[in-house]
Amino acid sequence: MSKKTTPRYNNVLTKVLLLPSVALTLLFASNNIFTGNTALFNRALSAESVTQKTKKVPAMRERVYSQLARAQQTADDGDIQAGLAILDEVKKRLTSLNSYERAMLFNFYGFIHYGNDNVLAAINDFELVVKEKAGISDVLYLSTQFSLAQLFMQQQDYEKSEQALIAWQSANNKALTAAQHVLFAQVYFQQKDFIKSLMATDNAIREQHKNGKVAKENWLILKRAAHYELQQPELVTAVLEDMVRLFNKPQYWLQLSRMYGEIGEESKQLAVMEAAFQAGFIEQQNDFMTLAQLYIYHQLPYKGAVLMQQAMDAGSLTVNERRLELLAQAYMLAKEEHKALPVLQQASKISQSGKFDAQLAQLYVNLEMWQKAIVSAEQALARGNIDNPGDMHLAQGMSYFNLKSFEQSLIAFEHAQSIEKSANTAKQWRSYVEREQGYQMQLAQLTDK
Repeated sequence: MSKKTTPRYNNVLTKVLLLPSVALTLLFASNNIFTGNTALFNRALSAESVTQKTKKVPAMRERVYSQLARAQQTADDGDIQAGLAILDEVKKRLTSLNSYERAMLFNFYGFIHYGNDNVLAAINDFELVVKEKAGISDVLYLSTQFSLAQLFMQQQDYEKSEQALIAWQSANNKALTAAQHVLFAQVYFQQKDFIKSLMATDNAIREQHKNGKVAKENWLILKRAAHYELQQPELVTAVLEDMVRLFNKPQYWLQLSRMYGEIGEESKQLAVMEAAFQAGFIEQQNDFMTLAQLYIYHQLPYKGAVLMQQAMDAGSLTVNERRLELLAQAYMLAKEEHKALPVLQQASKISQSGKFDAQLAQLYVNLEMWQKAIVSAEQALARGNIDNPGDMHLAQGMSYFNLKSFEQSLIAFEHAQSIEKSANTAKQWRSYVEREQGYQMQLAQLTDK
């Protein structure tokens, strides 16, 4: 054939390479079923002639050969329907064809239908090919069974895909390659037979190691998924350790950190998360928060606070009430109360409740900033939604006392005493303030004399 053609079969291999299976390229990379252009027919015949040395098959007559070749050339030139029409003419004499000729007829139907995006018709054609097993070469039978396995997988008919693979394997006298093991693993996984899927994946990895190579990334993804479905977190973690070591991708570092947390290895969780941060792998807000919380959990609150503050300042972490509250807590746990103040003040401005005013009031008391404590406590009570209003009255009472405003202090403690949670503490403080007030009055009288 002198004319070079490109229209249809060139696209078939490309289409197969994009199929949603990890190993779907195996068939089309390892045999000539869907290779392109007008060489298709001649390649099929040459493959058949090789195997005829070991298996005798009927000969193809010149008349049939010429019609199949013409159908192929017509389809290659872009006239799919005309190509099919020529095949239909051959099919009208189906009973006069020998088994080899019938197989090759349906084989070419399959090629043309697949190239025309009619996968179901192609499957039907290839099933007719393998029915002629006794009269076709082993190469054609094996390659067609393998094609069927992948086409069934493309159609998400995993049970039939498995059946085709088993038929292919039973007729194949060669050991499975690593990629072929993975195809079995995928079919088993899709049928939720995760144990068989793992066995097949492990076989693939062993074959790969025998050849001095490492497991491919998508194989380990499949292995990890199977262990996850079987609820084997320790084994999921082990696979992720390999993925981090072999591929060093950000998502694997973060997933490994989470898995360490799930299996109770908190120290390793922090170490991996911190390493990911140092490597620049942390970009998502949730991951910043996870690392900050890990620092706080491991009694490193200042590192957690610094991380959050820097991320907020850089715009990597959106400011909201919950995050400001955690940041303030981290500063206070680190004994950095003065750094917690502006954080709580900012939180108070955006909050609809008085909880941050309440925290400010307590912090002001600790810092002996009495007047600010009184104001914040009053604002917390006015805005409401605080855990214990009695604490705010106690904060006011202590602050007024330290400002020598005994009457206002006693009023505040009287309010606190009326609330059950703070009643005992308020009673003790009230007694103390009354004694101190009496002492101050006596001292004042003596001074007047």
